[in-house]
Amino acid sequence: MEESSTIEQVYRGTFVHSTPQTPLLILEDALLGVNTHGTISQRQKNVVSTHCYTKLLCGVYLNSSLCGFLPCSEFFMPGMVDTHIHAPQYSYAGTALDLPLLQWLNKYTFPVEAHFADLKFAQQIYNQVVKRTLRNGTTTACYFATIHTDASLLLGQIANDLGQRALVGKVCMDRNDSAKTYKETSQESQEETLRFIKELLEKKYPRVSPVVTPRFALSCTEPLLGQLGAIAKNNNIHIQSHISETVDEVNVVKELFPDSKSYTDVYNKHNLLTDKTVMAHGCYLSDEELTLFRQTGASLAHCPNSNVSLCSGLLDVRNVLKHKVKIGLGTDVAGGYSASILDAARRALETSKVLTIQNPGYKTLTFEEVFRLATLGGSQALSLDKQTGNFEVGKDFDALRVNVAAPGGPIDLIKDEHPKVGIWTLIIKIVNSDDRNIVEVFVAGKKVVPFTEKTQE
Repeated sequence: MEESSTIEQVYRGTFVHSTPQTPLLILEDALLGVNTHGTISQRQKNVVSTHCYTKLLCGVYLNSSLCGFLPCSEFFMPGMVDTHIHAPQYSYAGTALDLPLLQWLNKYTFPVEAHFADLKFAQQIYNQVVKRTLRNGTTTACYFATIHTDASLLLGQIANDLGQRALVGKVCMDRNDSAKTYKETSQESQEETLRFIKELLEKKYPRVSPVVTPRFALSCTEPLLGQLGAIAKNNNIHIQSHISETVDEVNVVKELFPDSKSYTDVYNKHNLLTDKTVMAHGCYLSDEELTLFRQTGASLAHCPNSNVSLCSGLLDVRNVLKHKVKIGLGTDVAGGYSASILDAARRALETSKVLTIQNPGYKTLTFEEVFRLATLGGSQALSLDKQTGNFEVGKDFDALRVNVAAPGGPIDLIKDEHPKVGIWTLIIKIVNSDDRNIVEVFVAGKKVVPFTEKTQE
């Protein structure tokens, strides 16, 4: 174990995480040291057989009396990453799931999002969604906001104040015939995007960044797409959008962009496919398009709840992985009715099983693979894996303390099994867990859940 900067916090117990080589690693009786910057500075496994823990407690490295011991029903896992969520749509999550995507946007989404010109309304909803996702264990979120610059800046402020790591995007759309009051001119969209980026960066929030956000190709003209590609390149920032969510959407894109070979080609022509790009859905991407994703370094956000809830399609994650495309999980609220990545993990497993029912030769995703999608995979998809995603030394301590046997929780451990039940059984039971099992949430070493009196306001 390497000596490092002053350790502020030490944790001992079971740690579970993923690496690029192994979808799930269990470190039993391990020790983790977190320094004053919230970074993991030391990690040691099997500490019961070493002198490391004693050495730390004796003050050789430790400059704090704060030490955390985990009981046998608890473990630490990396914070989860939501690679695609519409913050304003949280206001009607769990409702309005009776229409397919394009009609759903026109009837429900655009009218609701238009209300976010009202900053008081935006404050209420954005405060609720950030708190809810944090309670659900989402330490990193990639948010769509609305076309309103000031409300989008407010979302960034709230994420920062509550301690969440976030990418926040002011939505851009200069084509929307179904809701004429909810769109911008191309010039307005460009100017307001530049203002949004400038003002958000000037805040110098340590873990909140802007992301260029064309809603999707259907709502943007070619000139605007080109301008947004240039803005992202000139500012070296992230890009997010949607792609190939439904068959109808793909067909409309063909009509609007007849000179493009594919939906993916539309974005690529306008410099919107980069190694900092995340595209949601991708249910109908061809192998040729997936190859282009890999070549450009762009990633996918798998949103299984929304894909089924709006009858959009089923993403073949196994094929995406075969093409070596980065992929994480997204809740896609409110097309997805749950703001929990644990729910997205369950739905990802179910979607994979449906594909197996359709094709018995299909290789179903494993629990371990979905665990990685929810954590390290998400950080890779957002190009944040140098900062977060697992418990490697040098990364920020973004973590969840999980208690499988939480009082009043949804999981019952059989009396004769506990505490003899194996750690693997405890870990796999998180498939059945919810926010009641997430005892504490840390972002960059700071405990952000439970909320303090200040953040409860």
